[in-house]
Amino acid sequence: MLNAGSGRDDAEQTRATISAVLDEAGREHELLLIERGASVADVAARAVQMARGRGGAVVAAGGDGTISAVAQAVLTAGLPFGVLPQGTFNYFSRTHGIPADTERATRALLRAQVEPVQVGTVNDRVFIVNASVGLYPQLLEDREAYKQRYGRSRPVAVWSALVTLFHAHRPLRLHVQCQGVARDVRTSTLFVANNALQLEQIGVAEAALLAQDQLVALMLKPVGTLSMLRLMLRGAFGKLGEAEDVLRFGFDQLVVRPAAPRRSARVKVATDGEIQWLRAPLSFGVAPQRLWLLAPAPEDRVERQ
Repeated sequence: MLNAGSGRDDAEQTRATISAVLDEAGREHELLLIERGASVADVAARAVQMARGRGGAVVAAGGDGTISAVAQAVLTAGLPFGVLPQGTFNYFSRTHGIPADTERATRALLRAQVEPVQVGTVNDRVFIVNASVGLYPQLLEDREAYKQRYGRSRPVAVWSALVTLFHAHRPLRLHVQCQGVARDVRTSTLFVANNALQLEQIGVAEAALLAQDQLVALMLKPVGTLSMLRLMLRGAFGKLGEAEDVLRFGFDQLVVRPAAPRRSARVKVATDGEIQWLRAPLSFGVAPQRLWLLAPAPEDRVERQ
C-alpha cells in the first residue's frame, strides 16, 4: 500500500522503484495506491484480505500516520507487516532501523526477520508512536494546514508550532484514573508515547519503560506562551525531562475523561498525527497482540538517529 500523499517523492517513481526491486527478486506482489481522499482503512482491509488469501504480508509505504492506519487492520489479522518510510519524521521506521531510501528499504524486506512490536491503543484506535489530547492535536492540525500551503518539511512544522503557541488555549480539566489512583488535573496537553526514539530525543528517561510492556504519559502544567516556548526549546535540546512543568509516568492502563463531562462527551484525539473525535472515557493501554514487523536483518539495519 503506497500513500500518494506522503513525503516529497513522486508517487509514480516510488511505485516504479518498489516494483523493480520485487520483480528482480521474483517476488509476487500487488501495489495498491492510496489516492488523496481515499479511505486508508478500506484499502488496508482489501490488502489484508489479499495477503491472507495468498499467504503473504502487508507492506505500508507512507508516513507514521499511514503506517498506523494500516497496522490497525493488520494487527488483528496477525499477518507479517512491512514498512517503507515515506513521511517527514518517520519515527517508527527509524526506531527499527529501516532505511529511509525506498530502494534500500525494499531490498531489506527481502531478507527481513519477523519481530514482535508493541503498539498502543486508545479506545479502539491503534497508535504506533503517540496519542494525545489538548494542545498537541491543535499543533498537528495547524501543521497540516501549513504543509498544504508551504510543503512538507521540518522547518515548516516548527514554524507552524510557533504560530499556534502564540494563540491562547484553554487548559483541559481531566479526571484521570491510573494504577488504582483517581484524581482531577489541569493540563495544557496529555501526551502518551509508545516510541523510545521520540522520548529519548526530547530527553525523557522514562523511555526505558516501553520495554517493560508500558506506555509513557507526559502531562504539561498550564503555563503561559513564553513558558511553553521554553519547554519546546528544552525538548529540542533533549532536556524536557528536567522541566518541573512536565509530569511523566509509565503505566499499563490509563483512563481519562473530562472532569465535568456532558452526556456522550467526545474528545479530540491525535493518534500518530491523525485527528479524530473519540467518545469519553478514553482508555489508553498496550494492545494485547503484537505487531509482527518485518524488521531488517542486521546487515540491512541503519543506525537509529
